[in-house]
Amino acid sequence: MPADAGAPEVVVQERRLHRDLGFWGLTAIGFSNIVGSGWLFAALYAARTAGPAALLTWVGAGVLCGLVALVMIELGASRPEGGGTVRWPLYASGPLVGTLIGWSVLLSVGGTAAEISAIMQYADHYLPDIYAGRTLTPMGLGLAVALSVLLTALNWFAVRTFARLNNLVAVFKIIVPVVTVIALFASGWHSGRLSDHGGFAPYGYAACLSALAGGGIVYSVNGFQAALDFSGETRDPRRTLPAAVLTAIALALLMYLGLQLAFLFTVPENLLGHGWKGVDFESPFGQLAIVLNLHWLSSLLYADAVISPGGSAYVGVALNARHTYALAKNRTLPRTFIQVSSRDGIPHRALLLNLAVIVVFLLPFGGWQSIVSIMGDMYLLVYAASAVAVAVFRADAGTTMAGWVPGLRWIAPASFVISSEFVYWSGWHDLRLALPLVLAGLLLFLLMRRSGHDGRPLAGELREGLWLVVHLSVLTLLSWLGTFKGSGHLPDPYDSLTVAAVSLGIFFWAVRSGAGQMRAAHRPAPRP
Repeated sequence: MPADAGAPEVVVQERRLHRDLGFWGLTAIGFSNIVGSGWLFAALYAARTAGPAALLTWVGAGVLCGLVALVMIELGASRPEGGGTVRWPLYASGPLVGTLIGWSVLLSVGGTAAEISAIMQYADHYLPDIYAGRTLTPMGLGLAVALSVLLTALNWFAVRTFARLNNLVAVFKIIVPVVTVIALFASGWHSGRLSDHGGFAPYGYAACLSALAGGGIVYSVNGFQAALDFSGETRDPRRTLPAAVLTAIALALLMYLGLQLAFLFTVPENLLGHGWKGVDFESPFGQLAIVLNLHWLSSLLYADAVISPGGSAYVGVALNARHTYALAKNRTLPRTFIQVSSRDGIPHRALLLNLAVIVVFLLPFGGWQSIVSIMGDMYLLVYAASAVAVAVFRADAGTTMAGWVPGLRWIAPASFVISSEFVYWSGWHDLRLALPLVLAGLLLFLLMRRSGHDGRPLAGELREGLWLVVHLSVLTLLSWLGTFKGSGHLPDPYDSLTVAAVSLGIFFWAVRSGAGQMRAAHRPAPRP
């Protein structure tokens, strides 16, 4: 553990966090972060890729995300802390890994800016002067900045107020999809859809993997980790966190399965002349509602297309503040951002910094939006680093684990491989920009490092974190060679199998390095 992890300044600020969140508050946070605007599109993309077999893909995504979630749950229950997902890699793998993961999380603030941009795109349906082509007009930029300020202001108050507002948003996010499913089925449905038009798996069962990765299904179920970053503000986290995280995933999965069934059974026959691949909607459920003469439902869906990403952005602003607070504890950012209000338990300075970063990401710089759109994917690296952390903590005699999750011996490496596949499946077009940007965090590590840091030489810290540098470099190379928008030199499924094999080897290397780092951290400092 870093020498300053228990420094008086850190302990004082951590104690100022208000432990007001219970089961339903945490569940609503996780659910709101999972369900953005993606639910309006994923059913179409999955059906076009895999046909009715997309139902299996949703179940597979739930199982894969559940395995990753079990690792995060064990960490959150064992070491509850504000911004824990940023802190655990630092404890387990040392300052280099902590800095690279922290840097990638800081870049993922762009994901919140992207949600706000999505809200503006949907709002353009009602206010046509927001966009000029694909660029925000001055009016649109002003509205986007105003919305960012509003979301920050709503997060400014006590965490209990945040939880209550988010609970209302979460209820709306549940009601609209449920109403959509009921209304579509009530309008009439076509029997035999699981066997007609090429059968249950018209494009083969291998297409389920393509839908999992390229159909947006993985990213639709992703986001459950939000509750874990509030573990330091939770009443009885060891009891509450596991149930809240798994409930959020289960609710989202049931919602997505219902929407997928409704889409499969209610698309008109005349649109299936060329099979499921021939179904083409720009706004799937909204246009499907119009085709079925459900104009009231279409209006409701366009309204939800603004509110759903708004709810995700609301949670994102709160989540980013906890990350910035944790990065200040890590010394990846200046310690001034560690300040927590003694009155309401909110890290106000972290909120203001993130507001500034969001506004910068919203500015219409050339090529900027292409970078903004991929930054949310970089949070996936936290999953891989957390899998290493839980294995390192289990091997460390000085660390007490909650023991809530059985089978971590095999769940941890499986979670690391799954997390690596999630990153790889993002595709070469995204990773060619994102992974080099994360590796640029090496410069931040050297800049922020102090000569007296843990009293250990630079070479030792570089050696302990080398596994992550190699892992990111190999993923970049395999992404270029593979079939997910890469060159195709490494054909499917051998590309994903290669990623799995290489990732497994790197996992055991990372755990060995982390265990050595932990032993060095426990070793008493030499006397002068």
